Amino acid sequence: MQKISIEALARQQLQAASSASSGRAADTVFGGHEKVLRQTVIAMTAGTVLSEHDNPGDATVYVIRGRVRMLVGDDSWQARTGDLLIVPNARHSLEAEEDAAVLLTVAKR
Repeated sequence: MQKISIEALARQQLQAASSASSGRAADTVFGGHEKVLRQTVIAMTAGTVLSEHDNPGDATVYVIRGRVRMLVGDDSWQARTGDLLIVPNARHSLEAEEDAAVLLTVAKR
């Protein structure tokens, strides 16, 4: 059994993102390439974009802190602290509208 504070990890990653030239930082909480389930805390400074990419499996984005926008083609969804986005099975991008930390959960197909 292992216990991890997602809030503490989000704070750490937000601090790392603020000093990174890319404006983002991430840490895998559980799983990885060898597992079906992977959970990653991703922190992004305001205005940072994770460019359009494919969905590797069933995925959700839980907003730990801040506000983000997910874009899929001409559609977009805004999410704030406490919101859960279900990632569509389509190319998408994610933009931080303000400094934000999210928990990305992916179950690979």
